[in-house]
Parts: sequence; C-alpha cells; structure tokens
Amino acid sequence: MSNRQGTFKNPFSRPWMSETGAAAAAGGSGSVGLKGVVAGGITGGIEICITFPTEYVKTQLQLDEKGGTKKYTGIFDCVKKTVKGHGFFGLYRGLSVLLYGSIPKSAVRFGVFEQAKLYMIKDDGTLSNTGKLACGLAAGVAEAIFAVTPMETVKVKFINDMRMEKPRFKGFFHGVRTIVREEGIGGVYKGVTATVMKQGSNQAIRFFVMESLRDWYKGGDRDKPVPKYIVGLFGGVAGMYILFYTGL
Repeated sequence: MSNRQGTFKNPFSRPWMSETGAAAAAGGSGSVGLKGVVAGGITGGIEICITFPTEYVKTQLQLDEKGGTKKYTGIFDCVKKTVKGHGFFGLYRGLSVLLYGSIPKSAVRFGVFEQAKLYMIKDDGTLSNTGKLACGLAAGVAEAIFAVTPMETVKVKFINDMRMEKPRFKGFFHGVRTIVREEGIGGVYKGVTATVMKQGSNQAIRFFVMESLRDWYKGGDRDKPVPKYIVGLFGGVAGMYILFYTGL
C-alpha cells in the first residue's frame, strides 16, 4: 500500500475565480475594485464641476415656474442675472451638495453591481443578459435610495433657499440638519419612488450595454485587457442608449 498522499482537487473549483470575482479579493482584485470606486468618485466630482452651471440654471427655471412672479425669461436671462448679481461663481452655488454626494453615489453604484455580479455570474466568468440587467437594476435602485434621492432633494432645497433675500442655510451640514430637524428624515427623501424608477432603469441599461460591449471586445478571451479609452468609448455609447430608451 503506497504511503504517498494524493493532492485533493476541488470538484467544484472555478479557475476564473482566481483572477476575477470574490476569490480575487484576497489577492489583488480587491484593491482594483477600490481603485474603481475612488476613480469613479473623482470622475463624478470633475463631471459635476463641469456640468453644475447647467444643473443650477435648470433648477432655477423649474423653481421660477412654480413661483408667483417669474424672475427669468429663459436660460440666457437666468445666466445673465445670476452672474450680474453674484458673479460668475454664482452659477456654482449649491455645488457642495453634489460634490458631497458624488463619491458615495459612485461607491454604492459600483459596489452593489460588483457584489450582485458575484451571485449572478456563470461558471465561465460571464453574465447572462438577464444577469447584466438585474445587477444594473440593483445598482441603480441602491444608489437612488442611499445617495441620489437625498442628494437631489437637498440640492433643490439649497438652491431654493439661495433665492430668498435672507437664506436660512449657513452651509451644507447646517442645511441638512435644519431640513431633518424640521421635516424628519422624510424631508430628504422627496420623490424617492420616481428616482428609484429612473436610476434603476438607467443603470440596468448602462451596465447591460457596458458589459455586453466588454464581452464583445474580449471575444471570449477573459484575459484580454480592455484599454481605458475603449472603456470610455463604451461608457459614451451606454450613455447614448440611456438617452434613447429612457429620455432621462
């Protein structure tokens, strides 16, 4: 009888898990995932800094429609009066609200997607079409509840407060405390149902398109790297699909 011991081989092993997915977290992929969340937060911050003036003007015009007497005749009139009364950086009033919300929004979106992906991924390391949609939907619903709804609600309240002759909010944290104290936690969750539907559908489409394009580019080779500029191109295509299908 031989004394040599055989090496046990796990019959349920998934080789691809050594490079991607949960098993990789103990190695290097955990840091890669963290880098993705941080990079997403930084990118979101830069995007907000560039696009916030348009968001500010849009919100001002929406609030103006609800008021008794209109202050603005249109987009350019709103920009002109804001710059005249508060300077160029008047177009950035309330920016801190979105900046504070951009990093947690990114963390929730990508964190939930990657976590959901672990439960939906197939033995060959890929996601089915249903899995892509389901993981994206989960990411969108989570970010709507934990980041987007409170951020958007507070943003509108801040911009509305700045329209007053004597603004009440002395800063971001003071404003949030005031809203919660006066209206309860529900005060920062106005319109949560609509936001969940919007973000859920947006991210379901976004991640479906992104993952599908990534699979197409790799052509069945899981080890094939995807260049950053290609990822950016895929993101742009995904954004166009969102606009086409949801109009949001």
